[in-house]
Amino acid sequence: MINTEQTATEDNQTNTEKPQKKNYGLATAIGLLVIWVIVRPGVFTIQPNDALPEGITILYSTRTAGIPLFSSPEGLCLALEGTVTAACRATALNAAKDLDDRTLLKLPYSHWAYLQSTGGLEFDG
Repeated sequence: MINTEQTATEDNQTNTEKPQKKNYGLATAIGLLVIWVIVRPGVFTIQPNDALPEGITILYSTRTAGIPLFSSPEGLCLALEGTVTAACRATALNAAKDLDDRTLLKLPYSHWAYLQSTGGLEFDG
């Protein structure tokens, strides 16, 4: 004879074991982090001026070490010289031409991104 009580207990123990869940969220986060490290994106914002009346925001890859995630000619001048001059701005704009081969997206001017690059300070274009 089979002891039905023992069989029922064994069935309950088997059913209470939970299958292991796969943690896809963690794998996705790690994958995105790896992509971020490889691509090292940056955001360069040029505010509206005579040469570029609508301004532009450029999302680019392979950001140089020491360059912040958000940058602009004025932001670079502030970081390098502590002030914004016409000569420094022109030099920084010229350096932006180096981004042409690393550009991922060209977007409309983003005032928010510009303010991130200057620490909240505004300058005349």
